Amino acid sequence: MAKTVSIDNLAAEITQAVRDYTEDVTAAIERELDTTSKNLRKDISRDSPKRTGEYAKGWTRKKISSGGEVRYVIYNRRKGSIAHLLEFGHAKRGGGRVPGRPHIRPNYDRTEPEMMRRIQSIIKNGG
Repeated sequence: MAKTVSIDNLAAEITQAVRDYTEDVTAAIERELDTTSKNLRKDISRDSPKRTGEYAKGWTRKKISSGGEVRYVIYNRRKGSIAHLLEFGHAKRGGGRVPGRPHIRPNYDRTEPEMMRRIQSIIKNGG
């Protein structure tokens, strides 16, 4: 849609157009991060070791906003202290090792490139 703008108002119109673009892109990226973090949490929970099921059910996510930046942190609220032991393995009390059961990093590695592709598309298409 064509809009007639006087030369005196050109700078203000350009500024407003950039502001609108930025707000649209920011909102779309935040929706993408929300959706991706929900799916990643479900995938990690699905692939977690399930001896009693408490560890697998403990995965949750938290939205952290600071200085205009939005991040999601996925963590295990019930058994977070053993996540690295299960992911990478650990030494046994009497000697030997328990092999790791990778369930966090493989899901992240599978999710991250696709999320980045979608974010690039959002930026390219303006939200």
